[in-house]
Amino acid sequence: MKKTFITLSMLCAAMAQAQNRLMPETLWSLHRVGGNSMSPDGKYVYYTSKSVDWKTEKSTTHHYKLNLADDSRREVTTEGRTITQRYDKAWFAYNDNVLYESNDSGNTWKEIFNGLQGAENVWVSPNGKYVAFSKDVMIKAANGTDIYSDLPNTTAKVYTDLNYRHWDTWEDGKYSHIFFADLKAGTVKDLMEDEPYDSPQKPFGGGEDLAWAPDSKGFVYVCKKKVGKDYAISTNTDLYFYSINTGKTTNWSEGRMGYDTQPIFSPDGKRLAWLSMGRDGYEADKNDILVMDVATKKIMNATSHWDGTAEGFIWDNGGEKLYFNAPFEGTVQLFDVAVPRTDRDKPAVNNITKGKYDINGIVGLAGNGEVIVSRTDMNHAAELYAVKPKYGDMRQITHENDRMYNDILMSKTELKSIRTPDGATLRAWVIYPPDFDPNKKYPTLLYCQGGPQSPLSQFYSVRWNFQLMAAQGYIVVAPNRRGMPGWGVQWNEAISKDWGGLPMQDYLTAIDEVAKAPYVDKNRLGCVGASYGGYSVFMLAGMHNNRFKSFIAHDGLFDLKSWYGTTEELWFANWDIGGAYWKQPVPSSYEKFNPSNFVNKWNTPIMIVQGGLDYRVPIEQGLEAFQAAQLHGIKSKLLYLPNENHWVLHPQNGIAWQREFFKWLDETLK
Repeated sequence: MKKTFITLSMLCAAMAQAQNRLMPETLWSLHRVGGNSMSPDGKYVYYTSKSVDWKTEKSTTHHYKLNLADDSRREVTTEGRTITQRYDKAWFAYNDNVLYESNDSGNTWKEIFNGLQGAENVWVSPNGKYVAFSKDVMIKAANGTDIYSDLPNTTAKVYTDLNYRHWDTWEDGKYSHIFFADLKAGTVKDLMEDEPYDSPQKPFGGGEDLAWAPDSKGFVYVCKKKVGKDYAISTNTDLYFYSINTGKTTNWSEGRMGYDTQPIFSPDGKRLAWLSMGRDGYEADKNDILVMDVATKKIMNATSHWDGTAEGFIWDNGGEKLYFNAPFEGTVQLFDVAVPRTDRDKPAVNNITKGKYDINGIVGLAGNGEVIVSRTDMNHAAELYAVKPKYGDMRQITHENDRMYNDILMSKTELKSIRTPDGATLRAWVIYPPDFDPNKKYPTLLYCQGGPQSPLSQFYSVRWNFQLMAAQGYIVVAPNRRGMPGWGVQWNEAISKDWGGLPMQDYLTAIDEVAKAPYVDKNRLGCVGASYGGYSVFMLAGMHNNRFKSFIAHDGLFDLKSWYGTTEELWFANWDIGGAYWKQPVPSSYEKFNPSNFVNKWNTPIMIVQGGLDYRVPIEQGLEAFQAAQLHGIKSKLLYLPNENHWVLHPQNGIAWQREFFKWLDETLK
């Protein structure tokens, strides 16, 4: 009996402790908060709170109207309608084929247009007289069932050009077109007619790809008017203005060769601002904020002199200033910049917020001048905050996850400065277990970020979640190695065509430096990552000189030659690797920085994760790596997720991923 009592006591203590640590099931149960828009008078913010039941994989979304005067909220009942715009006198929403209007803040709705069959995005003009929307149109059949009407059971697909699949979807011959409807006349027009182009941009474009002029005389939309091989090697999107008066479409960004995205008119409609990259084929180029005078079409660059890259922006109410968020020294912060008046103007870029968090989105401007933003940190999922732009002070205005976090222990995060062998300064986030004791020794994970040119900041993810890793008893080291924005344009660009060079040295330098601490167990070091991070794991497995005892690679690039032959966005491979493997001379990356060339040096247990619908890093990459490990007699595991793309989007797959992740680490590190 005594032995049983002790065992039960230990079990109860362990359960109580577990309740104070973040677990995968809790992580997936957190509410996901999204800011939608502001009321026209700036007194209210509209936001959604989405919850996921991981047991049923069903989600529930609640819509709220939050009063910024006292942070009180009321739920807005949409009855299945998608609210698309809120103007001074009317709200607009749609469901199935029907567009609705409400003049009492969503309490009652009336049908005003029945012609939205197949619409995926709906934009109503400010005067409420017109509507633009997108829907798929068959241009050139690719599925056998569309080509041969007498073969209803064929699964054949027929292609004569590239871009035959993208991200996680095979091309079916349909393209997303922009349509314009006059609500009074009831007429509908396909603005792109028989063009084989998409708008919004696939796979991730949405509402940000179209903007109505405030006078309702036209709108701007984003489109990359290229097809096939030309599409696969180019990032050159442009901004097209459709004039209602003339019925004509004009390219407003012609001559700008990179991505042009997120157009937004100034409140008075006299200027248009958007994000723009300068070079074609470089998807991680510096994002500048351009401002065009609509009358003269003169374009000025508000951030050309600033050593950073913008993520998103809004106008201030007077149209004289732009608020934007951008990576900054291991975080994402809020900035502002005055609108330039001449080509010679170099307005000061002001850093408004400074803290250990990410401003990961900007919702809008409140009537009292506060900027409403979305904010995360490594211990907290997104909530909305109101920022006073003069001083950077902020207050939390949504509290969807407070109750859950009250029962979870938080982790300490620290940004360390490390000197690299070539004399550069490398910064690395270190995340400690929530009950960290410097007198103990901890297994430690080197986290390798994907992208490769994406910021390693205070983000919060339901998969690569540092709080969750630390809660299981691991110290996590996350270096801002070369190739990450937030440390200047030169640092960000240093990774191109040098994937396996200095970035790998940065990783090893970071783990070596942190491992000097007495609380790091040098005999229990692991290395994990996805995408370029998975590539990094494969590379480090062949060059780590026995530093690590365990590796985990998710959707990593294993063989650059086969990857070039199967990936879809070839502009990425051309820019970062140097082009095709048959070029003369052959790009050096295929020899120096190809993980498959160094498999003979692998000697460490490795787990490989691969999504079946990942066409960016297709399935053969994970299978080749697993087969190589098995044939070399290395302890290895393959976690295959047939219905996942480059990410893990299904809750139960996500939890299975995390359980396998920590099970593998328990086997190989603890």
